[in-house]
Amino acid sequence: MRAISTINFKIIFHLMGLLLTVNGAFMLLAAAVSFLYNDGVVYEMFMSGVVTLVIGGAIMLVTRNHRKEIQKREGYIIVTFGWIFMSLAGTFPYVFTGAIPSFTDAFFETMSGYTTTGATILNDIEIIPKGVLFWRSITHWIGGMGIIVLAIAILPLLGIGGMQLFAAEAPGPGGDKLHPRITDTAKRLWLIYVGYTLAETLLLKLAGMSFFDAINHSLSTLSTGGFSTKNASVAHWNDRPLIQYIIIVFMFLAGTNFVLSYFAFKTKFRKIFRDEEFRLYSLSIIIFTVVAALIIYFQADMSASTIAHPMVYGEFESAVRHGLFQVLTVVTTTGFISADFTLWTPFLTLFFFGLMFLGGSSGSTAGGVKIVRHLIMIKNGILEFKRTLHPHAILPVRYNNKAVQQPIVFNILGFFILYMLSFIVGVLVFSWMGLDFSTALGGAAATLGNVGPALGDLGPVNTYANLPMMAKWWATFLMLIGRLELFTVLILLTPFFWRNR
Repeated sequence: MRAISTINFKIIFHLMGLLLTVNGAFMLLAAAVSFLYNDGVVYEMFMSGVVTLVIGGAIMLVTRNHRKEIQKREGYIIVTFGWIFMSLAGTFPYVFTGAIPSFTDAFFETMSGYTTTGATILNDIEIIPKGVLFWRSITHWIGGMGIIVLAIAILPLLGIGGMQLFAAEAPGPGGDKLHPRITDTAKRLWLIYVGYTLAETLLLKLAGMSFFDAINHSLSTLSTGGFSTKNASVAHWNDRPLIQYIIIVFMFLAGTNFVLSYFAFKTKFRKIFRDEEFRLYSLSIIIFTVVAALIIYFQADMSASTIAHPMVYGEFESAVRHGLFQVLTVVTTTGFISADFTLWTPFLTLFFFGLMFLGGSSGSTAGGVKIVRHLIMIKNGILEFKRTLHPHAILPVRYNNKAVQQPIVFNILGFFILYMLSFIVGVLVFSWMGLDFSTALGGAAATLGNVGPALGDLGPVNTYANLPMMAKWWATFLMLIGRLELFTVLILLTPFFWRNR
């Protein structure tokens, strides 16, 4: 019988302290940006970093004699409370500078950043000091890579949400694995992540963005976050299609399994094109783009839906570009806006609402259900027809030419059921708090799926600023459970998790 007292709280708090020191270091980087642009909040940004570093360092000092052992229960606690602690400390730059004086709003913005949701309570982004805007984008970037490491290093060990499938392509011995050690795996993916960020920054700068706008949009793109430095988001550059095409390319890459990027750099292209998830991800985007572009071209009023600048190359090119952009930004849960898709046609409004439940690839920075889960559920559903005709036949679900263990299939089915139940409860709670039907529906889907822009009063051209206070807290909860694969957070709410063993 293992008692609850044997939970290794020292290592839990030690890692919390480590996360806070990382947070503090990035805050000091944001303070340097404040100093560089002389935005008037250098001292406040600097103090935010110092306070966070002191708190994190003190916690690490007190818990330095910890037992270096992490069991499953410690893993669940570290993952969940790591995001919460980071978000609590992440409010300091907003509160200290007065950019977001309300703690509720500051926590909402920070959780939206770390979970790479991209929902914002800021009505006028362009008046916010540059150091604060940079910090806002950095929260995306930290959270995005955190999800990659989480998916590779922690969730497979905890058996969360069928992520064992992704574990087969990540750490561990064998010819098809990325690297046998988790730390080395994380380093390689960090290198790719940083490389993509620098490459996009350079390309956006060459395409006509200022350096500040380029780095911020790169941080948001690679994390599939969606925070922008402009009130009109990427629609601000509707008169510069090249900028939007660059962002499209990197949104696609960010929504792809980052291990496949590693294989690409190693010129192992056969591994990429044999990956079933990648093929379905790519094919889905092509099909959805064709559908959206045709409807935009033949039915939508682009002059009413483009937010900032009119079309410049011609109607067909614009229809394809906006269709592709909006499909990718929703499927990858990035949340950038090039046009208000709710003004195109009622069909496209429902179409993009449905895409909020798709999600990107496993091992990407995208949120949502994930393509691999949909693929396994579709395959299992087809096999159920065969099992009906041949009840005694052994018909395993196969993924990438390998049989998927039945517990993993059950895990994925359980995840999807829990996801839909969480969505339904999310809608009901939002409705109980006074939101109208379309706003509650869109808000629950967008926050749980970490998409950002929703429907109704939370549509692409609106913010979450007017939500009731309790609705904002509920939205942050949905962001958290959606980002951390549901089980990771919700298991902490069950009595048996804390029961003596």
